[in-house]
Amino acid sequence: MTFVDLFGNSFNAVLPELFLALSISAILVYGVCYSTSINFGLPVIVRVTGWVSIYTLLLTILLVLNDPVGPTSLFYNTLVQDYFTCIVKVLLLGATIMCILVSFDYIREEKINAFEYSILILLAVLGMVLLASSYNLISMYLAIELQSLCLYVLAAFKKRSAFSTEAGLKYFILGALSSGILLFGSSLIYGFTGTTSFEEIGKICTGLSNLGDVSYNGLLIGMCFVAAGTLFKMAAVPFHMWSPDVYEGAPTVVSTFFAVVPKIALLALFLRLFLFGFYDLVGSWQYIILLCSFGSMLVGAFGALQQRKIKRLLAYSSIGHVGYMLVGVATGTTEGLQGLLVYIILYMVMSICIWTTVLSLGFQNKVGRVKYLTDFVGLSKINPLLAITIALTMFSMAGVPPLAGFFSKLYVFFAAVESSMYLIVIIGVLTSCIGAYYYIRLIKVMFFEKTNNWTLYKPIDREKSLVLAATFFVILFFFMYPSPVLIMTHNMALTLCQ
Repeated sequence: MTFVDLFGNSFNAVLPELFLALSISAILVYGVCYSTSINFGLPVIVRVTGWVSIYTLLLTILLVLNDPVGPTSLFYNTLVQDYFTCIVKVLLLGATIMCILVSFDYIREEKINAFEYSILILLAVLGMVLLASSYNLISMYLAIELQSLCLYVLAAFKKRSAFSTEAGLKYFILGALSSGILLFGSSLIYGFTGTTSFEEIGKICTGLSNLGDVSYNGLLIGMCFVAAGTLFKMAAVPFHMWSPDVYEGAPTVVSTFFAVVPKIALLALFLRLFLFGFYDLVGSWQYIILLCSFGSMLVGAFGALQQRKIKRLLAYSSIGHVGYMLVGVATGTTEGLQGLLVYIILYMVMSICIWTTVLSLGFQNKVGRVKYLTDFVGLSKINPLLAITIALTMFSMAGVPPLAGFFSKLYVFFAAVESSMYLIVIIGVLTSCIGAYYYIRLIKVMFFEKTNNWTLYKPIDREKSLVLAATFFVILFFFMYPSPVLIMTHNMALTLCQ
């Protein structure tokens, strides 16, 4: 029996990942050979590789949606394929397509003439797709490292900028520390259970009465280390310290990618690991998640009040939203899981919309782009349509009905109330009110601040216009027909809780 015969079914199930990996190799070979060719005049192929990457991701989505195998575990419980994994992969790939679409104009203006940008994005997404399918501590760690190594380079991709280099270095040092913590926790779990499979760990946790005190306490310590390493990657309090600095120093297109895509994969892993592998330890990890959620909501609300730079403000906003997401994890119920999945989808849409608007505002009468909140003064007079888009997106992120952001928080808080977590719901509502201040402050700057020096902005290119139109449509009209998202997330929750 050959290796292919032994794992033939598994290879059919991971066809999207194989296609993505082979496509990345082909694009890399094309870029190396063509961009360094003197015969062709050393061409700049950043835009070409970007469009090829988008087509590759679209084909990968089609392969994911047309899975020939169905729900199954792969390579001896190393990976898993089911409805939950399928939808998460589609979300990851779709969000990446939008991030690449809005990056073309920025890369051209900043003269980042390196085709490796798209390849690093694709490699990071490959790691995230594998992370969403991970069913084993070993595959989980390898997938996290694959995405992290690419993200370190992307953070420092603007080599001429000291801020970008500093951001990449900070992210690398702290990311390496978190990876060490994660690996140490995984080794403890393996040492006290004798397995690295999520399924086997779940079975062992079911029979906790058969474990001795030493093994039980060792398993809890290992679980805490794994939780700490994962929460760091999500920028949850108290592991959030890197987020504002990296978001500010990294190129804006990279910050857009950081704010949206990695969180989807990491939350999917977190749900599978803790709601499946460690579900019978819910009494222990629930308090850890609640404390992180409580801290994230407070830091996200109060930390953003003093910010004057738009990227740092959005970084603290992201920390606050992670806190609301963790409320859904802490409930440990199907309703909480569904509320979290709805929140992830709508947060992805809102984040792409607001970061695209930041990318769209390039100065026409001077060099650079918007950096401070004061740069938005008078935008309602210069580009009223874009100002209205930003205003309604900010209202949505603050949770103002009937916009999409209101429903994302509503589902999470309802699930927490059903689980009798009244205190965390009260804190969540209060921090939402506090957070609404800095969202409304930006709206005040755009519509009501007066200035004698008018700032002119460059026209928005077609790709950004399409992304803004699509995301703004979802934010504005989600309340009219939420059924497809609710049905999809309900099926995902049932799949994960079986």
